[in-house]
Amino acid sequence: MPARTIPFQPKPLRQTGRHSNGSEPEVTTVLIGDNGLLRAGLQHALQGTPFVLVEPASAPGAEWLQPLAARPALALIDASQGFDAVLEAIRQVRERSSEIRIVALADQFDLCFVQLGHEAGVDGFCVTARHPAVLIKSLELIMLGESVLPPAVLRLISDETCQNREQPLQNTTAGPKLLDPKACKLSPREAQILDCLMQGAPNKAIARKLDVTEATIKVHVKGLLHKIGVANRTQAAMWASQHLPQREGPAQHI
Repeated sequence: MPARTIPFQPKPLRQTGRHSNGSEPEVTTVLIGDNGLLRAGLQHALQGTPFVLVEPASAPGAEWLQPLAARPALALIDASQGFDAVLEAIRQVRERSSEIRIVALADQFDLCFVQLGHEAGVDGFCVTARHPAVLIKSLELIMLGESVLPPAVLRLISDETCQNREQPLQNTTAGPKLLDPKACKLSPREAQILDCLMQGAPNKAIARKLDVTEATIKVHVKGLLHKIGVANRTQAAMWASQHLPQREGPAQHI
């Protein structure tokens, strides 16, 4: 007898201060970002669930942090914003409490962002294009303390792990593999930081020059070392001197 497929039916809109079945506490949920379409989609998807989406928050600050004082709390971050803005939002949430769960939302993720986001304090990465039921289950797992990654990211990690296992067989005495600059696809901000590393600038000076926090620079530098395949700042500066366009005129020290 063929299996019968039961179509997904969203639960009815909650009318009380608790989940519709009365068994689960509400989870105060904040969306950090000003994407109106994303907010509308979340409002529809989270109807009838324990996740209560509060008023919009377009920028980090005391106003959007206030609702996160409730427990349990969940911060959803629109990862399509500028990377610096995302890192700053993560930092401010983590400074407020280590118990707040943080989820990055985007159409897709690359390994570099996932690594940096995880190190900064993100608990889960969810793809906005997935079915609402998948998103809700993912959020529930994250609130239970689990980490969540999209299947596409897991495949990328698996592929990279296999490649790393093969490399020692090819040359066991070689040091860190320097990547082709075209394959690295450095962002303008990453190129700026590498230029500063060539000048020997410390993180504090780089942060002052680029008008971001020192913590943001630390995350960027760590990601850059991994991305270009070097072990430390000195090697990164050497790599940059060979692959980045050289500036004309004398160097301007920071």
